[in-house]
Amino acid sequence: MAEFTLYIGNKCFSSWSLRPWVAMKHLEIPFEESFVRLRTPETFANLAKVSPTGQVPVLEHKPSQGGDRVVWETLAILEYLADLFSDRGIWPDDIGARALARSVATEMHSGFREVRYGWPMNLRRPKGHKTLDAEGEVQRARIEAIWRTCREKYGKGGPFLFGHFTAADAMYAPVVTRFDTYGGELAPDTRAYVDAVLAMPAMRHWYAEAAKEPWPEPGPDE
Repeated sequence: MAEFTLYIGNKCFSSWSLRPWVAMKHLEIPFEESFVRLRTPETFANLAKVSPTGQVPVLEHKPSQGGDRVVWETLAILEYLADLFSDRGIWPDDIGARALARSVATEMHSGFREVRYGWPMNLRRPKGHKTLDAEGEVQRARIEAIWRTCREKYGKGGPFLFGHFTAADAMYAPVVTRFDTYGGELAPDTRAYVDAVLAMPAMRHWYAEAAKEPWPEPGPDE
């Protein structure tokens, strides 16, 4: 039995599932994936068996010494993994960079509703520009400003927000897919960051598996 089991939803559109999954894959943290299909009559009952909130993702940890643990909410999962795998660079080492990374990750966790709902994650949707409403455009600009600030201050050592891949990149990975799908012609620095995230083997793996899902396309919400 695997020490870690990550419960996730459909890869085509479950943005919250993608975040810890891509972090664990990229950082080579071994885990078993357990799939719960979303948006079916059985979804609620199936999620209730594994998730205290009835939502995914959920991380189940069965340490070899005993004392099973269940962690839910994406940021909580990433923080838990950072505690266990302090050598993987889940957060930046520099305290200033780490403070900024946690701030922008939390901002993503709680914000950008108009972008998330105006541009729902759908990895099978043909690419094409879709205009957001006025508030959505403000939020889109804020996201690009975040990426630009992180890259300018701390990103010189690599292609990601803080140089190497961190939890902040995991939190913005689904937004990267939205910019790629709906954003049309992007600013050069935005395009460079989007391309860097999409080029990750873990992201390519997720996309390939999403393409194999046989179920109907997702609705407008997450």
